[in-house]
Amino acid sequence: MLGRRDPVYRAYWAFAAKRQQAFLRRAAGDSPPWTDDSIINRFKFTNAYRASDRVSQFLIRDVIYRDGFSADDTLLRIVLFRLFSKTSTWQALERELGPIRRATISTRRLAHVLERLHARGPIYTSAFILCANDAYGHTRKFLNHIALVRDMFRARRLPTAVASARSLGALYEALLAYPLIGPFMGYQLAIDINYSELVDFDEDDFTIGGPGAERGIQKIFPTARRRDMTRIIQWMTDNQEAEAAKLGIELPTLYGRRLHAVDCQNLFCELDKYARVAFPELKSNRSRIKAAFTPSPEPLELFYPPKWCLNDRLPPVAQLQLGLAVAN
Repeated sequence: MLGRRDPVYRAYWAFAAKRQQAFLRRAAGDSPPWTDDSIINRFKFTNAYRASDRVSQFLIRDVIYRDGFSADDTLLRIVLFRLFSKTSTWQALERELGPIRRATISTRRLAHVLERLHARGPIYTSAFILCANDAYGHTRKFLNHIALVRDMFRARRLPTAVASARSLGALYEALLAYPLIGPFMGYQLAIDINYSELVDFDEDDFTIGGPGAERGIQKIFPTARRRDMTRIIQWMTDNQEAEAAKLGIELPTLYGRRLHAVDCQNLFCELDKYARVAFPELKSNRSRIKAAFTPSPEPLELFYPPKWCLNDRLPPVAQLQLGLAVAN
């Protein structure tokens, strides 16, 4: 491995452990505070496991694993939801249009509803920045995204590519072939599709680092170059138990599921944020954490992809007060 800043390296594993411990304590119905880490108590951070975050939970439970949809319907639902990544937008669309299906993308009503929603307020998440050029000739971002999804499903182009993919990396490459799908969005979509029954790939076979993860990696490994990022994430994934044990840190799991590459990638992004307070001397183009932590008043019932075999291991507390996790 490259040379590293040991205190920041330790903070990566300590953050992973404490953030997940806080999640598990809340899931078990414990009263706050759920951690003794003052930074985690004060600021918003995504969960150590991507699938536990509120938006991912909505995607898994309400978008993917709803009964009565064909494989093509499910794929379209995943793609359309992730392009906006905003649960209120999805809920408004289904109130107006009924359950989203393959045929929904062909109706003019979709654009009209999005236009009305856009006039009232944001229809996209603020969690990450999407490519917003006019690749399909429209001045409105959402119109280009509608055109993108229509393009994906014309003559079953994307469904055929998904069915033909033999790895997570191949699925990512198929998504990246479309306009408006950059590396970060392509990876997020590939992970989302892999939550479903459409494919079943090992999440550790492929990963890429987003911009926040790259900043976090460089705070630990200051000489790391872009070509090193994937190798570092994979190494952390492969060696998580041994490295944490060397530091005297006990890594909790997600009810028996270890961290996967997408989780370790996300943890680098959160480490970048955490270090802005814990190690303010490490300068970058981001100097503060924007959002304070406030528990969400909305309950959340945990549900994971059934193929992970986790749902029968969940705590008896049926409804959890989990804060909305906002990525940087």
